[in-house]
Amino acid sequence: MQPSDFSPNSAVDLGARKAAMEREAKQRAAESAGRSNPYAVNVDESNFQAQVLERSMASPVVLAVLAGWSEQSKQVEDALDRLSAASGGNWFLAKVDSEASPQLVQALRVPTAPMIVVVVQGQLLPGPAGPATEEQLSGWLDEAFAALKEQGALPPEHPGTVTGEPGAEDQATGGPEQPQARPVDVEAQEALERGDFEAAADVYAKAVEADPGDTESKSKLAQVRLVGRLQTVDAGAVRQRAADHPEDVEAQITVADIDMYGGKFEDAFDRLIATVKRTGDKERDRVRTHLLELFDLLPPGDPRVGAARRKLTSALF
Repeated sequence: MQPSDFSPNSAVDLGARKAAMEREAKQRAAESAGRSNPYAVNVDESNFQAQVLERSMASPVVLAVLAGWSEQSKQVEDALDRLSAASGGNWFLAKVDSEASPQLVQALRVPTAPMIVVVVQGQLLPGPAGPATEEQLSGWLDEAFAALKEQGALPPEHPGTVTGEPGAEDQATGGPEQPQARPVDVEAQEALERGDFEAAADVYAKAVEADPGDTESKSKLAQVRLVGRLQTVDAGAVRQRAADHPEDVEAQITVADIDMYGGKFEDAFDRLIATVKRTGDKERDRVRTHLLELFDLLPPGDPRVGAARRKLTSALF
C-alpha cells in the first residue's frame, strides 16, 4: 500500500458548486438539530488544501467522493458518518460532491462515485469504489490504518485502527449533556431532507413572525432562501448578463446572491448599493429590501454590515 502525492487545482467554479448547495443547507440544519457528525466536513476546491491536505499532516483524513443522486453514495456516506463519529476524532471524514466539484474529482483521478481515499501526510491512498457496507468499509480502513502505522506514516499516538478510545462515540454525540434541538430546526431539517426549501423557509418565517427578536431563525431563514434561489442558476451566464446589462436588476440581485454564497460579502453589498443608485421607485425598493435580507446572513454587529448600511443610507439620500 503506497500512497501517492497530490496537488489540487486551486480554481473555484461557483457554477459547478450548485449541486452542493442542498447538501450544505442540510448540513447546517443537521448541526442545529444536533444530528451532525462533528468529525466530518464538506469540501470542494476552495477548502481542500486546508481541510484535507493540511489536516492530514496531523491526523488521517478519509476522503469520500459522493454523488448526490446516488443511493449507493448515501449508504456509504451514512456508514462513514457512523464510523467517524464512533472514532471520537481518531480520523476525520471529508466529503466531496462529484457533481459540485468536477474539477477536483478529475484532479483526484477518481473513476466513479462513491469511492473513498485515505489521505495521510498529504498523500493519497485509493480505497474501494462502488457500494459497500459499514462492515466492509470498517474492515478496509482497519487494514489501511494498520499498514500505514507499520510504515510510520501515522502519528505515534494513533492506534492504527478505525475505532478510537472506549466511550468516544458518546463524546462525539455529546452524551447526555447534548442540548436539545429546537423544534423549529427539527421541522426545517425534515423539509430540507425532502429537498423542499420553500417549506423550510416557511418554518423559519413563522418563527420570526412569532418572535421578531429570534436572530437565529432570521439568519437561517436568509440562508435557506439564498440556497433555494440558487438551485437552478447558471452562474457564468448570469454574471455575463449582469456585466453586459447593468440596468438588469434581476441579474444584479442574482450575482449578489452568488457572491454571498461564495463568501464575497462586500462584493455583494457593493453591487446592490450601486444598483440602488441606478434605479428608482419600485425597482430601487426591491433592491434595498433584498440587500437588507442579505445582511441577515451575517452575525449582528458584523462591521461589514455596518459599513454597507452607511453606504446604503448615503445612496438613498
